[in-house]
Amino acid sequence: MFYLKLPFVFIKFWFMECPRGIFAFFTSLNASFLRLFSLPILVKTYFKPWKNEYRQGLVGFSIGMGMFVKTFVILTDIILFFILIIFEAIFMLGFLLLPIIAVFLLFEG
Repeated sequence: MFYLKLPFVFIKFWFMECPRGIFAFFTSLNASFLRLFSLPILVKTYFKPWKNEYRQGLVGFSIGMGMFVKTFVILTDIILFFILIIFEAIFMLGFLLLPIIAVFLLFEG
């Protein structure tokens, strides 16, 4: 009797349980990526000097140089994060379409 339920078990597994697990993994991956590339810290400390230079006469220059450097680092981090998000979306879409494409190819010929 279990064999009759097997297609429904597969559909539930493939389209409900697996995407939930993959989404949880991608959420963890995104959080780790943001921590690894220090994006939240760079945004919080955007108006602070790059190397904590507080000597008299250099504070303004240090803040300006820090903002200049952090701008490029933040832009690079955001571009890499969007590339990661696009990869994750392509992977999830491919994962969900795999059984549909397999069935289509099976009945095509």
